[in-house]
Amino acid sequence: MAVARIADVFHDQTEAKLTVIAMTREMASLGKDVAAGLAERLKLEVIHHELVARGLAERSQIEESEVHRFLEGTASLFERWRIDVSKLSRYTAEEILELASKGNVLIRGWGAAYLLRPITHVVCVRVCAPMKVRTKVLMDRLDLSDEKIARREIERNDAAHTRTMQEFFGANWENALNYDIVLNTERLPIELCVEQVCQIAASPAFQVTEASQQALQDRLLEARVRTILDRSLGASVYGRALEVSVAKGVVTLSGPITSGDPTEALQRIGELQGVTKIKNEFIQLKDYPYTFPG
Repeated sequence: MAVARIADVFHDQTEAKLTVIAMTREMASLGKDVAAGLAERLKLEVIHHELVARGLAERSQIEESEVHRFLEGTASLFERWRIDVSKLSRYTAEEILELASKGNVLIRGWGAAYLLRPITHVVCVRVCAPMKVRTKVLMDRLDLSDEKIARREIERNDAAHTRTMQEFFGANWENALNYDIVLNTERLPIELCVEQVCQIAASPAFQVTEASQQALQDRLLEARVRTILDRSLGASVYGRALEVSVAKGVVTLSGPITSGDPTEALQRIGELQGVTKIKNEFIQLKDYPYTFPG
């Protein structure tokens, strides 16, 4: 098995400052300006939707434009039918976790704040503003004279974001408890927003530790394992009863398999960097269909 040397990785990454910011922003709330200010101050790479969509399209083997339309709520009925939401959500998680593991990034949207909330060194930020402020910003940005058009576009975008977060992660992106700080740009100027987030990122509570780095690596491993299992055993899993957990590189697999041989999947999982042990607790159901008691 490819055993990761977490202590060495931790040492290397803490020699250079490691910062990860996950940001959710409402459309026309000036979140882009806050992100740009943070990137300049903290020397971060901003990961925007085009970069993530490209990776998702490659993993899902669908057109990048289809991914955009699906996430923006403008996909056709046929496009929505052919896109497997469960797979796309898994690929999204893997993509975001891979980006976060590199460090010194600001990831905008894509459920990053929800996915990375359990990682203690990640700063989760929400940028918002009242509808009247957002409407004016969008009108100025697009040189619109009709307030109704701007408001309708914002409402459509909000609805698409709400639907995507619910379908992908079962999460409410407007819930303040999912964030470390919520910034209202009606009241706070951009410079002050940037300053507040920089103070949080510099505080001892948000410094990378060996435990927080291990937690991030475990979550990334879990996402990669789920992808391997889906590709190898997707049609052989009874319902969605298959379970995956990872703790300090130890991968535990459980759940009923109706057909197929998990040997190849187990071999591929064992080759993943960071895997120290596999606990195979799969139950092979020889006589499918099987009726569970009750």
